[in-house]
Amino acid sequence: MSEPNKGNPVYSRTDTSKVSLNPDDWKKILSPELYYIARQKGTERPYTSVWEKNHEKGTYYCAACGNPLFVSDTKFDSGCGWPSFYAPVTKSSVIYLPDNSHGMSRTEVQCGRCKSHLGHVFEDGPPPTGLRYCINGVILDFEKAKEKESEYKKKND
Repeated sequence: MSEPNKGNPVYSRTDTSKVSLNPDDWKKILSPELYYIARQKGTERPYTSVWEKNHEKGTYYCAACGNPLFVSDTKFDSGCGWPSFYAPVTKSSVIYLPDNSHGMSRTEVQCGRCKSHLGHVFEDGPPPTGLRYCINGVILDFEKAKEKESEYKKKND
């Protein structure tokens, strides 16, 4: 998506206040698919995200609340089937929690603003961080960088 989610009163790309809603309120404002990923810690099928092979310049936001999460400069093709990044926009963009579900020991990544489940982070990524943030595409909202958009328009006018 390139425009903020209509009908979601907590979605903002500029508001940094924390979002805390009960499950019923989240269910009212999120699509069933987004609710499953964000609030029930679901996982989309690999290789199904429109963002996995996206190579445009821009910013990835939390689709539940609009919090800036990752920039395209940190995105890389990990081959894992989900959009992968080596660093968040800022240290407070995401929070980390231990995840021992499914008989594995992993680190869950949540949105730093609304605590929606994003995916997991692993220590097998590229330099400079060595990290691989493996993120569900459903929870991502993307906005193309404005300067690239204007460059494109100039070339095609």
